[in-house]
Amino acid sequence: MTPNTATPATSAPSRRSFLASTAVAAAAVAGGMPLLAACGGSDSGSGGGTSAGKSAKKLLPAYVATNVVTPDIAAKNGSAVGFTSKLDIASLKTSVPKKLGKGGKVSIMSPFWGSPPKSDNAYYKAMNDLIGVDVEWQNQDGNTYDQKLGAVLASSDIPDVVVIPGWNMGGKIPSAIIGKFADLGPYLSGDAIKQYPNLAAIPTDAWQRSLFGGKLRGLPQPSPYVTGIVPLYRKDIFDKEGYQVPTSADEFMALCKEITNAKAKRWACLDMKWTAFQSFGVLSGSEKPLGWNLVDGKLVYRIETPEYLEALEWTRKLFAAGYVHPDAKLGKSAATDPGPKFAAGEFLIYAQNISQWWSRTAEQATQNPNYKIWGMDIFGHDGGKPTLWAEQPAGIFAFVSKKASESVIRDVLAVANVTAAPYGTKEYMLTNYGVEGTHYTVKNGVPTKTDQGNNEVINAYVMVASPTATIAHPDFPEVAKAQVEWQQRMGAFTKKSSFYGMQITEPSRYTNLSNDFEQLEDDIVRGRKKISDMQQAVSDWKSKGGDQLRDWYKKLLDENGPAAS
Repeated sequence: MTPNTATPATSAPSRRSFLASTAVAAAAVAGGMPLLAACGGSDSGSGGGTSAGKSAKKLLPAYVATNVVTPDIAAKNGSAVGFTSKLDIASLKTSVPKKLGKGGKVSIMSPFWGSPPKSDNAYYKAMNDLIGVDVEWQNQDGNTYDQKLGAVLASSDIPDVVVIPGWNMGGKIPSAIIGKFADLGPYLSGDAIKQYPNLAAIPTDAWQRSLFGGKLRGLPQPSPYVTGIVPLYRKDIFDKEGYQVPTSADEFMALCKEITNAKAKRWACLDMKWTAFQSFGVLSGSEKPLGWNLVDGKLVYRIETPEYLEALEWTRKLFAAGYVHPDAKLGKSAATDPGPKFAAGEFLIYAQNISQWWSRTAEQATQNPNYKIWGMDIFGHDGGKPTLWAEQPAGIFAFVSKKASESVIRDVLAVANVTAAPYGTKEYMLTNYGVEGTHYTVKNGVPTKTDQGNNEVINAYVMVASPTATIAHPDFPEVAKAQVEWQQRMGAFTKKSSFYGMQITEPSRYTNLSNDFEQLEDDIVRGRKKISDMQQAVSDWKSKGGDQLRDWYKKLLDENGPAAS
């Protein structure tokens, strides 16, 4: 058994650190990119649309910051809040002083990775007793969840609550969300949310992402808007060898040359495409519509920018020079676990979700006490300050069936008000760790799950709603501090695009227009295709609908106004 992270840190990927600490990571990363949530959206039919903009404010809940617990590190520049203290069970606060549930039954369908526990397990019983609701879980295999989701939403038999991650919101799912799920506005908009203090403490940006079809339909899991992808490196080896953390693209290239010794089975890095996109200031491409932005009065898409081609060319040079581990050359680096070869020192740098800063530390703590993974600051390619682009502020949502009665909706909100309790509360510990003595023990201020905890306290209540993005690792407080401070430094260079925070579904005729670009990117950086092939692909994209899609987005901007910066 190893110590457990005390809270989900991010997550696009985005409960991204929660996902990264389970089998979810393997499923999400297998797609060939760092752990990121795919696009979500709202839809007014096949023509697409948005429910953000000028009319959104009246739909949003009032924001009331929690004062139950004070974090050790306050949020800044879009970062998570941080906790660096040891956990003291005796000092845990109470954020839900009385049961809000009325004893009814609520069925919840949610993705699950692993083997679901028995329905009468001790964790479910304790949570249901605390909330005052009898939650019946309909756990579905997370790896094939999109298939089950489509079938359930196409039927008339829908559970009371359905959890939908952003990466499962393709095709007809957004329009199904509008047609099948309830408007929560009467219960949550404005001051109404004050009946549920933990929900009221969820940031407004996350609620804006929960607007679908002009109504407040989703219960969100907030994420930091700072990029979740970090250039992680072996600080222990850097210190031993005297390597300096680079501050420009040229310095990075020179460092890679210094590190690489193929005969000794050491390469500098894995595929650094995502770091290149960050370094060269390429518009965020992880979630539509963030790849679009208004520049000097013209709406541009990320693939049209010179920075995009420059980032690909720089990454191509890393591969061509032989600095990239052979696994990545073959495209294996994201589909397999890079941890063992990183621990063995076969490569010293890779770009991945910030959650791996902690998870790699934890898994090597007893095996290799000298091992130290750390995060590089993202450098501007020319040695100056980087220009980073904000990620979406929420990526996983829970929806309530349109057929649900008011009493069922109230019981669902009672569940969410408990699961959204902040770190440092009794409700948080029960939601994330279970029952002390049964599911976890605490030694020297560090909670560690028991075998029963590892089997039962996974993938369930944490999927309904969550508190403001939080990082807390009582087993490695120095990592928690470093993660939050990294987010704060990078947040200072982060801009919000014109469509930040909006839920948008493109018209169905454009749905697959950009599908082939990621594969082409990977082919170019590995030398299988040329930059000129990308230039031709961009030209084809424009003629096949890209220019019309630009006009469609421009109309949305004209009607709704850009996102607040």
